[in-house]
Amino acid sequence: MAQHYRRINFESGMPGIFFSYELSPLMVKYTEKAKSFGHFATNTCAIIGGVFTVAGLIDSLLYHSVRAIQKKIELGKYN
Repeated sequence: MAQHYRRINFESGMPGIFFSYELSPLMVKYTEKAKSFGHFATNTCAIIGGVFTVAGLIDSLLYHSVRAIQKKIELGKYN
């Protein structure tokens, strides 16, 4: 960025600090790279592990919810 200096007439100018940017275009280079079988296997195992984790959380939530409702029914506190 080049420096720029301009004398300002304070009587008619607007007070403040003004910044002016000149953006130059950038070139994006996109290259596609083949991934190894190990990378594919790792990603597949990560997805399967995530599915099992979420399924376990949902199962635990349902189990404990049903158990709590059954206890309330046994005690006569459930509508």
